[in-house]
Amino acid sequence: MLVNTKEILSAAQNGKYGIAAFNVFNLETVQAAITVAKKENHPVIIALGERYFDTVDVEGFAALVKTLAGKSSVPVSLHLDHAYEKESIIRAIRCGFTSVMYDGSKYELAENIRLTKEITEIAHMAGVSVEAEIGSVARGAFSDEEEGDGTLTDPKSAKEFVEETDVDFLAASIGTVHGMYTGKPNIDLDLLEEIRQLVGIPLVLHGGSGTPDGIIKQAVARGICKVNVNTEVSLAATSYLNQAFEQEQKAAHLSAIMAGMQEAMESVMTKFVRLLKN
Repeated sequence: MLVNTKEILSAAQNGKYGIAAFNVFNLETVQAAITVAKKENHPVIIALGERYFDTVDVEGFAALVKTLAGKSSVPVSLHLDHAYEKESIIRAIRCGFTSVMYDGSKYELAENIRLTKEITEIAHMAGVSVEAEIGSVARGAFSDEEEGDGTLTDPKSAKEFVEETDVDFLAASIGTVHGMYTGKPNIDLDLLEEIRQLVGIPLVLHGGSGTPDGIIKQAVARGICKVNVNTEVSLAATSYLNQAFEQEQKAAHLSAIMAGMQEAMESVMTKFVRLLKN
């Protein structure tokens, strides 16, 4: 069933567990995420980044996800990830996304508040929930996200931001990176605890890929309800494709290769879902 992301995250917050938000790029990634959700009997968030609008037909993609979600007894939501343009957000709302992320983190606090508040008012009129970001997640290896400066979230600014914008969940920068870490992760769980004390809405962790399992579990215990995963899923798919090529499966039918790629992604997704549900 397709549900509002706020519904999924509110339940996660009350139950003190986490939900994986998997970035998807094609049919196989969507099928992998929903298949794992059904097998593990745990909700999932299907996330499409604004940066993929050039290669993914948004309206067709939304129709696909809504159809597959409608066949699932497990809650599934459809989320627009890292959107910077109001036009992209309106387009996603019109074709049925159940939540959107407006990323104004590059702006000073006052401007971020002003722009995010405008988006929240638009989305809420349509019954769509909103995620926003304070601070800036740095870019690691193998990521295709925009470069961030790694500025950590200030708890008092986060409190002001949430009160002024009325967002539904907040991405907090505590030291994770988009992509894979190039050194030892330096994640500030004490900072997360401070943010949790001042902010009552569900918190989001961007940069789940490569983050140690123990850190993710501790983050969930301190208020993280949504963990974004992109790069590990992508690497599992490309690794499988590379191996298929090296094993001289050049003559294999495309359908067989795509099925194998989906299974490789399901393995990574299963790891995250099990980690977050326990």
